[in-house]
Amino acid sequence: MEELFGANGQASEWADQAIALIMAYAPKVLLAIVTLIIGLWLINRFVRVLDNRLGKKDPTLNKFLCGLISAILKILLLISVASMVGIATTSFVAIIGAAGLAVGLALQGSLANFAGGVLILIFKPFKVGDVIDAQGFLGSVREITILYTIVDTFDNRRIVIPNGQLSNASLTNLSAYETRRCDMSFGIGYGDDIDKAKAICKRLIEEDERALKDPAPLIVVGALGESSVDLTVRAWTKGADLWPFYWDMQERVKKAFDAEGISIPFPQRDVHMYKAD
Repeated sequence: MEELFGANGQASEWADQAIALIMAYAPKVLLAIVTLIIGLWLINRFVRVLDNRLGKKDPTLNKFLCGLISAILKILLLISVASMVGIATTSFVAIIGAAGLAVGLALQGSLANFAGGVLILIFKPFKVGDVIDAQGFLGSVREITILYTIVDTFDNRRIVIPNGQLSNASLTNLSAYETRRCDMSFGIGYGDDIDKAKAICKRLIEEDERALKDPAPLIVVGALGESSVDLTVRAWTKGADLWPFYWDMQERVKKAFDAEGISIPFPQRDVHMYKAD
């Protein structure tokens, strides 16, 4: 009987301790869960509003900054929730710091990409919508994220380039200036009238509204080739008109030269055959 009462007394004592723990920590845990849910909702809403505001003003900074702010706010929220439950935040922060160091050493490439993204946003060698030629790819910048830059090529491919490579290597921004120079070369025969050919090129450029008056176009003899006199033609256009203007000029110059009797020579070789005795 004594053993039975002793066991019952011990069980009752454990039950009392359990109830006391529940009464002590249940409100904290419940409050922490509510805080976590409300905090995540507020963070997501704040990031969404920031995304909409920055998307209209600076699309380049938009995705990068929103992703960074979201990560920082969620980490701070988790630390606050842990302190509400009763976890010592000092040790918690120390654990996060040690884990961060280990992860940082393991993800050096990703940290380099993060630093590269920061440099891109600070110095702005390009922005969303610019056409760039980098790492062997030519296309339009679609998005700049924390670690990568997404480029859409003109043949409808999506290229993901690490920011570390973009910030540490040379690239060409084809959209940096509003106007661009269109360089063309047309060959005529050595027996053709050079002045006439230059006048035809000048007339075709002046007739095209996409060609700018200032700077004035340049038409000169660029080289004396093996089988042709090469005319160098340079005209300025808006960036968006460059290639349409270039392709149209190739066709129009060919048709105009044919109509005016100016030949466009191509390499030829004379083969002489001798009969040996």
